Amino acid sequence: MTAIQTRAVPGLAPSPVGRAVPVRGTDEGHDAVDLVSLPTGSDRAANRWHVPRSVVRLGGVVALVALWEIASRAGWISKRQLAAPSTVFTAGWDLIRAGTLQTALWASLQRVLWGLAFGVPIGAGLALVAGLSRIGDSLVDANVQMLRFVPIIALQPLLVYWLGIGETVKIVLIVIGVAFPIYVNTSAAIRSVHPGYHELAEVVELGRVQTIRKVVLPGALPGFLVGLRLSLAIAWLLLVFAEQINAKSGLGYMMIRAQTFFQTDILLVGLVVYLVLGLISDFLARSLERGLLRWQAGR
Repeated sequence: MTAIQTRAVPGLAPSPVGRAVPVRGTDEGHDAVDLVSLPTGSDRAANRWHVPRSVVRLGGVVALVALWEIASRAGWISKRQLAAPSTVFTAGWDLIRAGTLQTALWASLQRVLWGLAFGVPIGAGLALVAGLSRIGDSLVDANVQMLRFVPIIALQPLLVYWLGIGETVKIVLIVIGVAFPIYVNTSAAIRSVHPGYHELAEVVELGRVQTIRKVVLPGALPGFLVGLRLSLAIAWLLLVFAEQINAKSGLGYMMIRAQTFFQTDILLVGLVVYLVLGLISDFLARSLERGLLRWQAGR
């Protein structure tokens, strides 16, 4: 194979395949030119056969499910202890045809939505009170920081004693779990707003309300959205425990009945539904974050 020889030309440099391309700089009075990257044949082939990362990740999940199915059919995994994926799919389809899964999903979704509807404003309101004044910080922050270390599940017997065993106690459990991450992230974001913005607000003579609306709230929005994503995950987690309190419907109730009768296929159906709901919730939160934070660099 004959080596390709190139001759140096002022203002040009040899490319990786022996082709001269313009380079930045001057030589012997030549004007500066920008470097132009010319893709080679191998680069084009690599781009043509590049597999998206999302496809690779999905392939890993599919491979895991396939191995699970093979192990179940081969008898390596007891069907009584862990149902095969095909059995789980059949059980889920039967629940859908009977309307049981839709009813349970709607009951659980209502509880989560009510918990978010109350918990998010409570957490954000407390964060504003604590973050905008020293008196509010002294009165609110210490109490919230103390209470958030109390296990929410440990409060369940006391809440049942206070509120009974109806829907209220279930929603209150979710409200408590939602409010804490909203408060912690929002209050931290309020305190981290650069002091220069407050000084600028004073220079342009913005009032207290305008400063909060134009400086504090936009600065705290990223932290609030992080807290919202965490709250969505916690809401679905607490729903399982909340629906153990004298529930007559819901995903948690469906899974408790399945546990009683050793129906691992229905248990796994419930877990898959929680997984899908969590992914959808996180996708919606990310979409909201991208829409509201378009002014940030890199979005």
